[in-house]
Amino acid sequence: MMLVLNTGSSSIKIAVFDAALDLVIEGNIAGVGQAGRMTLGGDKTDVTCADHADALDHLLDGLVARGIRLDQITAAAHRVVHGGRRLTAPCRITDETITQIKAMIPLAPLHNPPALAGIAAVTAQLPHVPQFASFDTAFHACQPDLATTYALPIAQREKGIRRYGFHGLSYAGMVRQFGDALPRRLLALHLGAGVSLCAIRDGRSLATSMGYSPLSGPTMATRTGDIDGMAVLRIAQEEGFDAATHLLNQQSGLLGLSGTSADMRTLLADPSDAAQFAVDHFVYSVVHQAGGLIAALEGVDAIAFTGGIGENSAPIRDRIMARLAWLGDLPAHIIPADEERQIAIDATSLR
Repeated sequence: MMLVLNTGSSSIKIAVFDAALDLVIEGNIAGVGQAGRMTLGGDKTDVTCADHADALDHLLDGLVARGIRLDQITAAAHRVVHGGRRLTAPCRITDETITQIKAMIPLAPLHNPPALAGIAAVTAQLPHVPQFASFDTAFHACQPDLATTYALPIAQREKGIRRYGFHGLSYAGMVRQFGDALPRRLLALHLGAGVSLCAIRDGRSLATSMGYSPLSGPTMATRTGDIDGMAVLRIAQEEGFDAATHLLNQQSGLLGLSGTSADMRTLLADPSDAAQFAVDHFVYSVVHQAGGLIAALEGVDAIAFTGGIGENSAPIRDRIMARLAWLGDLPAHIIPADEERQIAIDATSLR
């Protein structure tokens, strides 16, 4: 069996797949480092986890309690957000891989450390199990330099300041699910707490809305989306770097605009002017980004929605498609996000 981990700063999400890559069970722990809750196979239990190793121990105990022996787990695979310029394909985790993931921490300080914690937790709990990594940036590694280069002096570009793009596992899974029916020019929209768009031509990423970090692109749940660099510098000067980072990533977006909620369902049900403006801003920003990516594609044959909002919010899909009606009668697909299975497929291909 394959154990797949998606590790956040205060959470671990797991999925177990059998040899045929059918899902056996999935679950998560939210609240690592404090009192939290474990959900596994639909059951919910209050737990307290000191760290990621402790959280994984709880999850593994839960698997055993549900009849899955640990000696049945023959591999573990991890989602790693940032692979940088070197880790551009799924790989087996070695000491060198860990060194490279650590080197990317300055580029993804909120994302790569939890992934490393998850890898360390598996190493401690299942030391003989081979481990693999799939990178959210990898799908976009084929983009042309024109799409990834910021207009900066070479000294900054050589330090890795460029567009990377994220949600790559979601987009790779989308391409896989389309199979032979994949449109040649596809505009893919991953709409969730994080939001990005990707121009996909012949199954390859041509351009995407997220850049150096997951902050750029359309309005998101708590992230600003695109914002002028001078505005960022002013906020950092006035608030301090750490406070500015927190404000831009966790206090902005739908939450900042509405002043009440980052949840799209809550905002759609709220008749207040602020809530409705937040929703309108979200839709406008997605469509605004879509126009540029359609230009990069030199036309579009279909649109595909994925992610929590993309899959489940018909009102948002309808409003986006209404603003893109000038494209004509364009097919719109709903593709379930399947990142964990994509990670398992990646790992299986390397075994």
